[in-house]
Amino acid sequence: MQTNISTKPVYTISTAARLLGISIPTLRMYETEGLIIPFKKSSKHRLFSDADLERIRCLRRALNGGKMGLESIRRMLAIIPCWAIIECTEKDRKNCEAFTSYDKPCWMHNHKDNVCRDRDCRECEVYNSFSDCSSLKEKFKELVPPKK
Repeated sequence: MQTNISTKPVYTISTAARLLGISIPTLRMYETEGLIIPFKKSSKHRLFSDADLERIRCLRRALNGGKMGLESIRRMLAIIPCWAIIECTEKDRKNCEAFTSYDKPCWMHNHKDNVCRDRDCRECEVYNSFSDCSSLKEKFKELVPPKK
C-alpha cells in the first residue's frame, strides 16, 4: 500500500461520492460487490479514507477505461493468493472458502474456522496490499510471468 496516502477514515459517504464524482448508491454497490470495505461507525454510518478514495478511483479506471465489469474485477480480486500473503497453515487453507472458491475476494468470505477468524478485513494486509492499481498490476505480473 502506498505509505503517503492516509488510511484514516474521515469522509462521509456523501462527501466521498462528491469527491469522486459518483453517486452514493454506486459506492454502496461497490461495497455490496466486495470491491471496497468502508469503515463503519457504531451508528453504521460509512466513512472513507484517502486510501479508500484511491482504491475507488482505480476501480473506476478499470470499469470505464479498462472496459472491465464489476464481476470481472471481483473475480480478479478473488484469485489473489491471500493464503500466501498471510502465510496460512495447511489446516487453515482446508477450512477456508477463499482458498477453494474463485468467485469473490477473501474479505467477502465468512472466516469462522481459520486464521482470519479474528481479523478485521479492512485492516488486513491482503485487502490493503491492493489499494491502488499499480500494486494489483505488479502482483499479477508476479503471479503470471511473461511468456518467452
